[in-house]
Parts: sequence; C-alpha cells; structure tokens
Amino acid sequence: MQIETLISPDVIRVPLRAEDRLSAIRELIELLGAQGVVSDTESAIETTWTREQERTTGIGEGLAVPHGRCRYVDHLVLAIGRPATPIDFQSFDQKPVQLVVLVLSPPEDTASHIQVLGGISRLLSDRLTREAAYSAKSAEELTAVLHGAI
Repeated sequence: MQIETLISPDVIRVPLRAEDRLSAIRELIELLGAQGVVSDTESAIETTWTREQERTTGIGEGLAVPHGRCRYVDHLVLAIGRPATPIDFQSFDQKPVQLVVLVLSPPEDTASHIQVLGGISRLLSDRLTREAAYSAKSAEELTAVLHGAI
C-alpha cells in the first residue's frame, strides 16, 4: 500500500488545537468522522485511547503514531495533525510530539495496518522531511512535504 495515496489536505489538521494525547486522538478521529469514514467516532476514540494507554505511541523524534484496529472503519484510514504547541505523548525519548499520524483499520486488515505503520516510520525517518513537516503552515504544505514535493 502506498502511504501517499492516503495523505490529502482533507485528512490533515494544521494547526491541531489539541494540547494533550487524548484530545489529539479525539480531534483527528472527529476529522475522519466528518469525512464520513468513521461510523462511530466515540467508539473509535475509546478503542484508540485504550490502545494508547497500554503503551505510548510516541515513537520519538517528535512523532506519535496512535493507531487502532476497530470495526468502525470499512478500510484503512489515516489523519495527520501538527499541533500548535508540541504535546507530551510520554515518548520514549521524552521529546514532545510535533506531528501526530493517526491510523485506523478494520480488525481483519492486519497486513495493511502493519504496512502503513512501517511506511510512516520510513517516510519520517529522514530528518529533513520531519523538520519540514514540523514547520508546515497549512494542510496543503504538509501534504506536499509528505508527498516529497518539498
């Protein structure tokens, strides 16, 4: 699965208004709900937050990838937010998060779920790409960065 096909300005929020982990997850799932791809936003939030409490998805270097497998989506979806103020995601490196990439997939779609999580890690493992993403001023600019145009 090509991660770039999932990234468009309509699933990106810049700036993300959230100031904590739960609010960031909520805001991104509500964005997906407004797009009509999450059938029960409250249940999806609960599923994703439960997963987050088991083990932080703050993976370091300013990136968090909260994710959940739930029956409230028909196919894998993602939403991305760049917080106005970095958020403490209790990351292993203790650095605050500057970009949140939320991934939701149906329970039976393990392969796509794992592929996309790996794709996000590869895409944002490049320091220059991360820095450009962290300084994006709009959803369109962040989309261009993640598509490799900048």
